Amino acid sequence: MVKPSATATAVAVTSLALVAASIPAPTPLGIGDRLFPELGNPGYDVLSYDIALRYSGDNTKALQTRTKIEAEVTEASLDRFNLDFANGKVRSAHVNGEPAKVVEAGEDIVITPATPVGRGTPLHIDIRHTSPTKAEKPSGWIRTKQGGLAMANQADAAHRVFPSNDHPSDKALFTFRITAPKELTAVTNGLPVAKVHHGGNTTWTYRAGEPMATELAQVSIDRSEVIHRSGPHGLPVRDVVPAKHRKALEPLLAKTPEQLAWMERRVGRYPLETYGVLAAEADFGFALETQTLSLFSRDFLTNPDYPDWYQESVMVHELAHQWFGNSVSPHRWSDLWLNEGHATWYEWLYAEEAGGWQMKRRVKEAYEASDQWRQLYGPPAAIDPPRQNGKISIFQPIVYAGSAVVLYALRQQIGEAAFEQVQRAWVNRHRDGVATTADFIKLAGEVSRQDLTGFLTDWLYGKKTPPMPGHPDWQTEKPVPPGKSG
Repeated sequence: MVKPSATATAVAVTSLALVAASIPAPTPLGIGDRLFPELGNPGYDVLSYDIALRYSGDNTKALQTRTKIEAEVTEASLDRFNLDFANGKVRSAHVNGEPAKVVEAGEDIVITPATPVGRGTPLHIDIRHTSPTKAEKPSGWIRTKQGGLAMANQADAAHRVFPSNDHPSDKALFTFRITAPKELTAVTNGLPVAKVHHGGNTTWTYRAGEPMATELAQVSIDRSEVIHRSGPHGLPVRDVVPAKHRKALEPLLAKTPEQLAWMERRVGRYPLETYGVLAAEADFGFALETQTLSLFSRDFLTNPDYPDWYQESVMVHELAHQWFGNSVSPHRWSDLWLNEGHATWYEWLYAEEAGGWQMKRRVKEAYEASDQWRQLYGPPAAIDPPRQNGKISIFQPIVYAGSAVVLYALRQQIGEAAFEQVQRAWVNRHRDGVATTADFIKLAGEVSRQDLTGFLTDWLYGKKTPPMPGHPDWQTEKPVPPGKSG
């Protein structure tokens, strides 16, 4: 060993200080989503996730998890990159087989690979971590009354379960490997490919055949039964239910194949490889269109106070999302109206046909309230950012009923036949992909052979609700004065 001179040492220290100063500190990144600025990450495109979860049987304890991500670099060179991940603890990380450095930054982790990775090069990421079922911020996990778990990741909670590029614009294929005590049943998105017993545990493997947004991931681990039936064209339909409530749930869930056929008659063939309902024994107050396995509270599906037509129409709402929102996903969260407006549209249409409320009446009532909703929450395609109560605050009436009103106005403007062509063309053109509000406006114009840019821009972005075509007598109510909203 040769001892360096004092001068050489000073030069080296100065050089290192300059290099360190030129490298910005790790920070949360984002892809420019107006509603969730720090969701998603630049520099790579995720191709697939392979998520292995080990569940002890105690739903208060964190799951031991291994997340493998296959991606492709899209920038000239990545000397470090971000993943959305919060709540869990990272135990180790490898990039392309070599150990990598991990630093937390807000709800991101910043990973520095041993060797920078260039554009077009495969990016193999392997992270061992925990997945807590309870944290300060809402986790994507729902703990059931039977001691099990289910997922509800919309809109920004998937990264509180597993590391990801947690934005619907970066869809990917998913494989799940669930290890749990043998008395439990595990079901996820997609179709089963393996089931292996070992000791007191069983490992279940499922694979989703179509790309999926992270917010649509579903994992159910519970004391459940799986009911199998056949849908249109032999589509495998499976419902996951609490074993003790199977008999009570069967009459309602048996309607799913006909609901699938009903939707196919309106928008075309079901775009995914399987479908079914997950009835979770938990109180969460909503239903969710997790891909191929829609999540419902068991209490909602068995509540005798709800008329059959209402429960069935909500089932159709989540089913419609498999086309609108799942197969065709929003490019940014401001495009949420494309999901919820269309799902509400088919919910209302089905309800009317099943003997429930008349669709025209519901549209008129929503039209009358639309100015108030626009003032409170923003217009359908430019809703206000999430408020202090978190992600759920973007799911307001303006993106449901208010957006269904926009679709009604479009049908009034271009006619029923052209409107139905737009719906079918939308899900065909953008199947398995993502799309924007601008894409919808363009397609509606192409199909109808009308310039709808000004018409739909006013309806989707205007602070005031435009006059309803064909209904000059319809009026919106006086807006709520600023500062006096309920």
